[in-house]
Amino acid sequence: MNAAIRAVVRAATFHGIEVVGVKRGFQGLHEGDMHLMGPRDVANIIQRGGTILLTARSHTWRSPEGRTKGANHLRAWGVDGLIVIGGDGSFHGAHYLQQEHGIPVIGVPGTIDNDLYGTDHTIGYFTAVETALDAVDKLRDTAASHERIFVVEVMGRHAGHIALDVAVAGGAEEVFLPEDEHPAEHIAEVVRTSAAKGKASSILIVAEGYPGGGEAVTKAIQAQTGLDTRLTILGHIQRGGSPVSSDRVLASRLGEAAVLALIDGKSDVMVGRGLGGMTFTPLSETWEKRKDVSRDLYRCAKTLSV
Repeated sequence: MNAAIRAVVRAATFHGIEVVGVKRGFQGLHEGDMHLMGPRDVANIIQRGGTILLTARSHTWRSPEGRTKGANHLRAWGVDGLIVIGGDGSFHGAHYLQQEHGIPVIGVPGTIDNDLYGTDHTIGYFTAVETALDAVDKLRDTAASHERIFVVEVMGRHAGHIALDVAVAGGAEEVFLPEDEHPAEHIAEVVRTSAAKGKASSILIVAEGYPGGGEAVTKAIQAQTGLDTRLTILGHIQRGGSPVSSDRVLASRLGEAAVLALIDGKSDVMVGRGLGGMTFTPLSETWEKRKDVSRDLYRCAKTLSV
């Protein structure tokens, strides 16, 4: 997100536009926690994870009264347009602000789950995959040495994009996605089949949104096979760390595109990247339409796990 903030501030400055930064998202907007930002305020942040503007969940923004208070703060600062970096929750808040108060809003997709319709990838996704993959590579050394089965749970509440990429890149024996639920009998059969092929150890990747998560998969294997199975839940470690180059480039392009979109008079849309260029998707479609995992990649994962 810092790379996107940097891009917004510097692109706006290039076009002679002042930028006001809002601390802690909609909570800060409701409280009027805002300040001017210039090019030097965003120096040396492109390599930092997280966000220098901080973030928070805002319950007050869910009410029309809370959004009215935030809109009044924007008007008091002379703000002509708002750029919101986040996921579907943030986009809901931006959409209602535009609908109720006519303030132009542009969404920038920032969620490691990569589950927003209208863009090939979201900010943070590439870094989360690399972080999880590094952990899987280390666990495979232990799995092979001790001839154990490791179940690794990665993030992805409603989408299996991270799990699928990590499974293919990490050479996993199986992957369990929210988009494709397997019965408990299938889970144990995967392990038995691997053992029959001469595999003394296995790595199974589970998205947290799969029913029961990694714990359910682990218990099913132990109950039905009796094999030594260990569960590793990577959790929020995937949300931090210095962003990889792909995320920095994506965030920079999306941040600049958001500024240009406001200059062009666009509003209530999310900027994204698809088919090699920038895309603009109505905010409501980003949560109303479903973004499926790559079925070709899913087939590839199954094929290469023999």
